[in-house]
Amino acid sequence: MNIIAVDIGNTNVGVGLFLDGKEDFVRSISGLSEAELRQCLVEAWAKVPVLESSREGKRDGVVVVSSVKPAWTERVRRIAEEDLGEPIRVIGEDIPLPIATFLEEPSKVGTDRIVAAAAAFDVVEDAVVVADFGTAVTIDLVDEHGVFQGGVICPGFEISAQALKDNTAQLPKVTVHRPDAPFGRNTADAINCGLYYSIIGGVEEIIRRYAEQIGRWPQTIMTGSAAALIKDDCPFVDNYVPHLVVRGIVLAYMKYIEAESELA
Repeated sequence: MNIIAVDIGNTNVGVGLFLDGKEDFVRSISGLSEAELRQCLVEAWAKVPVLESSREGKRDGVVVVSSVKPAWTERVRRIAEEDLGEPIRVIGEDIPLPIATFLEEPSKVGTDRIVAAAAAFDVVEDAVVVADFGTAVTIDLVDEHGVFQGGVICPGFEISAQALKDNTAQLPKVTVHRPDAPFGRNTADAINCGLYYSIIGGVEEIIRRYAEQIGRWPQTIMTGSAAALIKDDCPFVDNYVPHLVVRGIVLAYMKYIEAESELA
C-alpha cells in the first residue's frame, strides 16, 4: 500500500510518503510556501510505482489528507489534481474517523487530534494521552477501550508570546527556548521561563486530572513541532513521537481499506 499522508495544520503542512507500508520520508513544510509544498508532493508521487496493469501509467497510490485549515485543503486538492492527476481523500469526509469517540459533535473536532489518538492507542492498546505541541497545544485522552474521550486546547508558545507583546506596553516578543535557570534576570528571560514552564506544568496537571478520572496514570505520548523543545523536562511523558498525526493518517486509511474489503 502506497500512501502520501498530508497533515495540514495551522502553520505547517506535514507530508509523509509510505511505500508498501514503510516510511520513506516525512517532511514539515511552511503552509505559506506553495512552491515547496508542490515540489514535495510531486517528488513523493514520482516515487510511487506505476500499476503494472495500467496503460496510462497510473500510479498505485493515494493521497490522504487530515486538515484543520480548509483553504489549505483546497490548495493541496488543486496541486494533486493539476500535478499528480490524482484526487485527494480527506479524513472525516471521504474516509471515516479511525477511532470511536465520546464527543458531542465529532465532526467539529480536528481530525489531527483524532488520528494521532488512534495511532497512539494502536501501539499502546491501553489508556493513553496524546499531547500535541503545535500552533495550539492539544492534550487528549483515549480510554482503555480505545474510545476518544476528548481533551483540552491551550495556546502554543508562539500565540502566547505574541499575546504578551500585543497586550502590554513594554514587553518584548520572545522566541521560547529551554531556559538556563528557572527564573529570568531580565524581562525577556522572565517571559521565556514563564511560557516554557507554564506549558510543562499545565500538561502535567491536566494529565493528573485525567488520571483521577480513569483511576490510574495513563501512558503519555508527546508529539508536534514544539515537543522536542520541552520533552527532556517532562519526566511524566513516556514517549516522544515526531509526526504522530502523519502516522495516524496512514492508520486511518488502512482501517478504511480493511473495512471496505470485509464488506466486499
